[in-house]
Amino acid sequence: MNDGNTLAEIQNFVRYVVSAVASASLYSPDHRQVHRLGGEAFACLQAALAVEEEIVLLLIEDELVCNKIPLDGSLFLSKFIQIFHDKGIEHLKFLPQVEFAELWSLIVSLSRQAGKTPGVCSTPHVQLGRLDIAEPDNVVRDAKKEVLSLQEISRLEKDVFAEVCACVRENKAFGMTGINEVVSSSIQAFEQMAGPLHFLEKLLVLDEYTFTHSTNVCILNLAQAKAIGIEGRLLHDVGVAALLHDIGKLFVPEEIIAKPGALSPEERVLIQQHPVRGAHYLLATPGIPKLAVVCSFEHHLKYDGTGYPEVSVGWTQNLCSQITAVSDYFDALRTKRSYRGALEYETVAAMMVEASGTFLHPLLTRNFLNLLGG
Repeated sequence: MNDGNTLAEIQNFVRYVVSAVASASLYSPDHRQVHRLGGEAFACLQAALAVEEEIVLLLIEDELVCNKIPLDGSLFLSKFIQIFHDKGIEHLKFLPQVEFAELWSLIVSLSRQAGKTPGVCSTPHVQLGRLDIAEPDNVVRDAKKEVLSLQEISRLEKDVFAEVCACVRENKAFGMTGINEVVSSSIQAFEQMAGPLHFLEKLLVLDEYTFTHSTNVCILNLAQAKAIGIEGRLLHDVGVAALLHDIGKLFVPEEIIAKPGALSPEERVLIQQHPVRGAHYLLATPGIPKLAVVCSFEHHLKYDGTGYPEVSVGWTQNLCSQITAVSDYFDALRTKRSYRGALEYETVAAMMVEASGTFLHPLLTRNFLNLLGG
């Protein structure tokens, strides 16, 4: 491949495919954003195939080679390589006769959770080379790892958030290792309990300062997500999104966050900017699941389309954001705040029923209260 323009088309193709796969995972394969991104990817692929007889993407360790030329690294390329690894794909060949429907089928297949069928398959003009993706050694080792207690998860979480806060205040990106460990440990601990109610009861009887608000929301998100059948990587990302949903508040002066009285109009504007600021920060941080970016931006939107930040008419709030809104609403009322005491469960449950269908998704709210035995 000697044509620099062709190489640029492939780089753009990778970018659009990764974005389309992420959008299909977050929303649905039929979402208009997925259609638009898939169309852009197909246009780039056609432009490259107008010059090349075929396009062959080959994964060599952690490097992606296109027609024998390594592609320059980028966040999109790293994600594309991760998708290859996750799906067990070793090489991908596109022939000139490829049709949009074949690329669309590939995008939809790549967006599916692990273990979902059908898997990623070749089509007449899109040919896949598969790796053996039997259970790797590290998964077996992880399964043997000792499950942390809630108190141990709490201590881990505090250390991780101290590091995250320091990075945010210095406008630096933080590493995801600690966040991933908190979520993985929470999922493991959750699965050791007799059921969701048992786990949540243990959480709620702890001192209210033992767990931060974000950890509470993470646990509540995991309970909701598992109850509606979410598993695997998507379940993990739902937990990560919950842990990071309020990260934008680190950009708001602490005296405003802790203010016991009513906020001034200027202070309220600063508070209402935190979803956007948080989403911008997470978007620029390597390794952050896109679900966490979306959730940070959307978690103060309401089921009826109101809330903040202001969005366009017809905006569809992501399911994870709706789950997080339910968890956030419950924990905000159930725990002590600077401006009021903690409310009793019965009072909170009644308020959630009242908010169902306006502030909160009605089916998710009913599911949540059922989990708590309400």
